[in-house]
Amino acid sequence: MLDAPAVHRLLAERLPAHAGSSTSGLLATPVAGLLDPGALPGRLRGLSRLYRTDDPHTLGTLWWYSASSVVLAPTVESLLVTGTALDPGRVTVYAHPDGRMLAARSDAVCAEPGPALAGVIGAFADLLGDALGTSTRPFWAIAADSLANRVLWAGGTGETAVALAAGVGASLPVPRFVSVGGQQVVRRASCCLVYRAGGAAKCVSCPRQSPEDRAARLRAVFGG
Repeated sequence: MLDAPAVHRLLAERLPAHAGSSTSGLLATPVAGLLDPGALPGRLRGLSRLYRTDDPHTLGTLWWYSASSVVLAPTVESLLVTGTALDPGRVTVYAHPDGRMLAARSDAVCAEPGPALAGVIGAFADLLGDALGTSTRPFWAIAADSLANRVLWAGGTGETAVALAAGVGASLPVPRFVSVGGQQVVRRASCCLVYRAGGAAKCVSCPRQSPEDRAARLRAVFGG
């Protein structure tokens, strides 16, 4: 197994735009800090101006939609690109002062990425479920879509994403994909709720639209 510095060197060579490629000027917070329940309300309030809403459920969902894509990226990218997984529990996230999470790096590797990912995703799902008084299932669904998108970004396939998700366990929904313009695209099971924010439209791949509308909007972006 490679060590973390060797993994980072290979990522820089083989996937120059990996999640930890640019951290300059960003604010660093370790995963443990993101999981501090006392800090979460302030983080969500900080996003209210960006998204123009004060609804805690919408803000919490948007926060995790962003966080999950960034937090899971070092593990997924490193595993696909180098064969060695960086530890999701040792990730440091780098954020813009306005709260947007833009980069992440991990300083250690792990032998069993599936259980490690399950632990981190479960901790965030429990944090948000407790804070917002909701089921944790939507947060697991968001994580599944984030994992699947990161697999595709790193050059993997839908089959790779399904296999990695199986290693995480039954709480993580099985990623789904559609072919659009000859490309595999994640068929999202989760909604980020951005359309509830001020003036925002539903995402192109939003599951809360008719299948016909979603297919048409995806074809407009990817062709086919």
